[in-house]
Amino acid sequence: MMNPSPLYMLSCLVVLLLLPLPSILADPDSLQDFCVADLSASLSVNGFPCKPASKVTSDDFYFDGLSKEGDTSGIFGTNLTAANVLTFPGLNTLGVSMNRVDFAIGGVNPLHSHPRSTETVLVIKGKVLVGFVTTGNVYYSKVLTAGKIFVIPKGLVHFQRNVGKGKALAFTSFNSQLPGAAVLPLNLFASKPSIPNNVLTKTFQVEDNVVNSIKSKFGS
Repeated sequence: MMNPSPLYMLSCLVVLLLLPLPSILADPDSLQDFCVADLSASLSVNGFPCKPASKVTSDDFYFDGLSKEGDTSGIFGTNLTAANVLTFPGLNTLGVSMNRVDFAIGGVNPLHSHPRSTETVLVIKGKVLVGFVTTGNVYYSKVLTAGKIFVIPKGLVHFQRNVGKGKALAFTSFNSQLPGAAVLPLNLFASKPSIPNNVLTKTFQVEDNVVNSIKSKFGS
């Protein structure tokens, strides 16, 4: 039997060295206790630069915005209060955030998606229909009452709607400090500049006046 050539042995060694790379390239453990966001700086790939530790105070780790009921008089009958890195600097680099969602009777948190996060919905008060649609066009939903939870996989289109007889309140949590939100009706009918009408009429198989009517509702 022939002895392996030096080139063959070198190739095997390279393969063995590359095998552990997926684990090596995972997010490393934090090398510091915290990195409170310096919101005066520009957002970078993994969050904001750290505020100097000498300037960090207890208030950087505190946010009371979720204790206050929001104004639900808007067109959707809901109000969202975000506790993400933009409003709560202590979350920077920690990979978590929350929202408070207040619902008027019949209010809806319209169809949207979060490109950077899975979402967990916890209903505190009232009765809320929560649903999402998969990339295979399968619709999953559940009506939640106080204390019940529903999870929405990352990036999938979903909504919440108050189906009870009174106001409703839910808290949503995310595994991202800034999950982002693509709100479909605003993306489609209120973008700047506007999506051409002939794209929307062909997409939804409707007449031009229907598209114009919908755009007018969103000030576009």
